[in-house]
Amino acid sequence: MAAQCVTKVELTVSCDNLLDKDIGSKSDPLCVLLMSSSDSKWYEVARTEKVQNCLNPKFAKKFDIDYYFEIVQKLKFGIYDIDNKTIDLTDDDFLGELECTLGQVVSSRKLTRPLVLKNKSPAGKGTITISAEEIKDNRVANFEVEARKLDNKDFFGKSDPYLEFYKQMPTGWQLAHRTEVVKNNLNPTWKPFRIPLQSLCGGDLEKPIKVECYDYDSDGSHDLIGIFETTLTRLQEASRTSPAEFECINSKKKQKKKGYKNSGIVSVKQCQVVKEYSFLDYIMGGCQINFTVAIDFTGSNGDPRSPQSLHYISPQGVNEYLSAIWSVGNVIQDYDSDKMFPAFGFGAQIPPTWQVSHEFPLNFNPSNPFCAGIEGVVEAYRVCLPQVKLYGPTNFSPIINHVACFAKQALQQTTASQYFVLLIITDGVITDMDDTRSAIVNASRLPMSIIIIGVGEADFTAMEFLDGDDGCLRSQTGEAAMRDIVQFVPFRQFQNAPSQALAQSVLAELPQQVASFFNTFKLKPPHEPNPS
Repeated sequence: MAAQCVTKVELTVSCDNLLDKDIGSKSDPLCVLLMSSSDSKWYEVARTEKVQNCLNPKFAKKFDIDYYFEIVQKLKFGIYDIDNKTIDLTDDDFLGELECTLGQVVSSRKLTRPLVLKNKSPAGKGTITISAEEIKDNRVANFEVEARKLDNKDFFGKSDPYLEFYKQMPTGWQLAHRTEVVKNNLNPTWKPFRIPLQSLCGGDLEKPIKVECYDYDSDGSHDLIGIFETTLTRLQEASRTSPAEFECINSKKKQKKKGYKNSGIVSVKQCQVVKEYSFLDYIMGGCQINFTVAIDFTGSNGDPRSPQSLHYISPQGVNEYLSAIWSVGNVIQDYDSDKMFPAFGFGAQIPPTWQVSHEFPLNFNPSNPFCAGIEGVVEAYRVCLPQVKLYGPTNFSPIINHVACFAKQALQQTTASQYFVLLIITDGVITDMDDTRSAIVNASRLPMSIIIIGVGEADFTAMEFLDGDDGCLRSQTGEAAMRDIVQFVPFRQFQNAPSQALAQSVLAELPQQVASFFNTFKLKPPHEPNPS
């Protein structure tokens, strides 16, 4: 699966107190940006201009880079004093560098760090500051549209109308949005819908927009009812009391019919342009991603002392559980400011009473289940494993409801300050399926997402069912999930893949889940991400 570029990010670089390598004048610095490829080799992405005679340069040229949430993107900023016209930097004086990840830059919005020399010693008092900004028009138009007196194209019954909105491109018209079909109705009201301005008119309010109205036919031979053209400026004049009205014109009919007026009227009741925040806006605006890990300690994993067990830690110190924690945790931890992760186990008998527990802290400290960094989670798992007895059943709902409690509390705040991600690593079949479905449906209304990684060779059909990609998950009582918040992947698909492949797969949907949740609830970032 190709990684989805979440967005383009513009990086602005400045430095302070650079080393002075020039005699009789000051250094002439330039910044070069390198990125690390999958085989850990560095390659050059771009350079800024050279700033003459300056130890505190602010570079005008920006770095525009594609940002992938689900990959740890390593960056290296190198500062050089340019003394000649050659492209090669090896013959220029090196003033220091910074290695970091794009995730760190994005979540800080403005990152200031000391520059270091190749031997990692400080480059004098030199520092580098990197600011990140997202590049795009993040407005959307919210529409309410109806029509009346549309032509009837159906022999039996009435037309089944739908609309298509087109953006004008240099090469012709490009479809931006299609509404749903309203069955058997010549005076339809479509459900409210939204179109990003980027898709509709590239943010240009005067750019022509074409709207086509069709009669839907199940065999795909949809009949054109009529067409009109307009602009966003005109559409924005619409209000419920005085809608923007457009005649649908069918040119073939117009040529044939003498007294032809139109093929119906499309009435826009509302076209409201609002700013919609992106995942990056939320992160840069101070939203915290809280990451919780839950590990399956049920008996079906096999005795941890036996090499056949999924919990058996190899002489190299790894197993599938540890690989999954490292892979996903490494990406997530850049977005969690305190780097303290609650980690739980479920399905084991725990000391001292040997009661079965479905949400016990790996560190056995219920009042403080937090582990310091992903290393802390790994360490807590290693220490906990020999102290518990693997048991059963495999119940997911207690840990989902546990995290949902915190997500519910966060929702009482008036801004998008926190989002919760629960990583469940399991070897298989869920025992409390009905309760788990209800817990997920309930959590779909809260700022949280659930990632499930299946380890081992079990049948994971039930997990696929929870991942609502192919339809909407419903609770036992028939209540539908508000949105799809579960992402499931079987670990075995990634056994021979590079380490970042698993994280890419499970985290690819998360940015969209975060942004769509907060936008639906009209929650803004704690502070404006881009103070202009």
